[in-house]
Amino acid sequence: MKKNWIPVGLALAALAACASTEEHSAPAEEQHTAITTQALEPFECGTITRLHTMGGVFLASQPSAEDISQAKMGGVQTVVNMRHESEMKFDEAGHVASLGLNYLNPAWNGPDELTDEMFAQYREILRTAERPMLMHCGSANRVGAVWLPYRVLDEGASVEDALAEAKTVGMRSPAYEEKALDYIRRMQR
Repeated sequence: MKKNWIPVGLALAALAACASTEEHSAPAEEQHTAITTQALEPFECGTITRLHTMGGVFLASQPSAEDISQAKMGGVQTVVNMRHESEMKFDEAGHVASLGLNYLNPAWNGPDELTDEMFAQYREILRTAERPMLMHCGSANRVGAVWLPYRVLDEGASVEDALAEAKTVGMRSPAYEEKALDYIRRMQR
């Protein structure tokens, strides 16, 4: 079932379990909890064009400041931005800090910056950062690239299943796919 975060303008009482499409009568002051799925599922939040969720991780293209505020209302605790500051159109770090959320920004862009160290850093983030987390880049291409080795090496998914997930999330760069698969092969030795 596809879940939706309800627009911020609606009454908070309608928000629960990350504002699923079901209506709830929770008190307005109650903290909402983001959904946690065991399989990769599409998701919607504001204006984010690509968004999937699995295991408390929301894998996304670039959210707006309003989308991040909405995600916080839905229970997100950590925002992980893969983009360099020069790629950003707003002060995401400042906005996330103003919301009291954790913010991580190990930025990279392009195959030359997708190093073993970057894969290792993102695997560590995916293993240890407070969830629910929203992990994003511009189009989810980079997100899919780091998701692939995490799923294989840390969660035991098959390469085929993890590759399909990475492409569903948004990975479309053959160079990212090649680097991720090479990293997996070398780490499995």
